[in-house]
Amino acid sequence: MRAELTRDRILTAAAHVFAESGYAAGTTNRIAERARVSIGSLYQYFPNKDAILAELLVRHIDRGTWTGADELDLSPGTLEATVRALVRDAIDNHSDDPALLRVMIEEAPVSQELRDTIDRHGKQRTAQVLDVVVRHPDVHVGDPAVAAEMILLTVEINTHKFMADRGTTPVETFEDELVAMVTRYLRGDR
Repeated sequence: MRAELTRDRILTAAAHVFAESGYAAGTTNRIAERARVSIGSLYQYFPNKDAILAELLVRHIDRGTWTGADELDLSPGTLEATVRALVRDAIDNHSDDPALLRVMIEEAPVSQELRDTIDRHGKQRTAQVLDVVVRHPDVHVGDPAVAAEMILLTVEINTHKFMADRGTTPVETFEDELVAMVTRYLRGDR
């Protein structure tokens, strides 16, 4: 229990250090200092800052399941609301800390654990989207499995990019445009 609390403290501190200073300046010494642990204690949990950042990314990905997907109203006429729920969930999962998100996207080392987590997460989210695509009466696509993968990739990549580098576009505008694009595709509008 104590070990898990220390590990979490190190990860929380690292998230702050990476977000504030960037990855290059986010040294293990700074992380240990921010976590109020000795550098030796930090190294008991993580061999280096690459491992810390990779763990932050794994946790970020594991948080990203589509919450509420099982409770959607899939009756005729609800497709836009269904797509909005998917897009809003993606936005909510990426709104915590844009600076840290940018570091994770641009600088995280790719480990086998990270690849496995991305693969597991992708399969789970694709299955959730596929379930909606297959069951919603307003969806008209040629290949539901391919459509589910395309939708998920479109929502995830665009949300990552937008939330990591917000610019001046309001989140609501981004959400509305992404919802409109995906909804038109799913309806089969040409």
